[in-house]
Amino acid sequence: MLITTSFSGGTRGFAAEGEANVAVCLLPGTELAFDQDVKFDQSWIWKKTTNFRVARFRKIDPYNPHRHHDALELPDGNVILVTLLSSGQRATVLQLPVTHQPEHTTPTAEGQSNRNTPASAL
Repeated sequence: MLITTSFSGGTRGFAAEGEANVAVCLLPGTELAFDQDVKFDQSWIWKKTTNFRVARFRKIDPYNPHRHHDALELPDGNVILVTLLSSGQRATVLQLPVTHQPEHTTPTAEGQSNRNTPASAL
């Protein structure tokens, strides 16, 4: 179980429940389910509640060094910075992103049979 928390320095992010001082890094594409509708700070005073309990973690504006990059994409396409999430929300990882592994080539039966045959015999 993950929980949204405020870290020293003023940023917010995900931590393992019971270890609020240890940040949990997520891979882009990780799907999360929240216990309640996702809540975030719309301004210093106002909080906003979405109508969604699921979101996909993603990175935004990777080439802009002057902003936070961790965000959640909601099913309606809206994006919320993780640092704006209200603290204390509980989330479960539903699915990790698919990563593409390099294909390993395996010799075919034909290729194996020719492996020990002299080239002059082929």
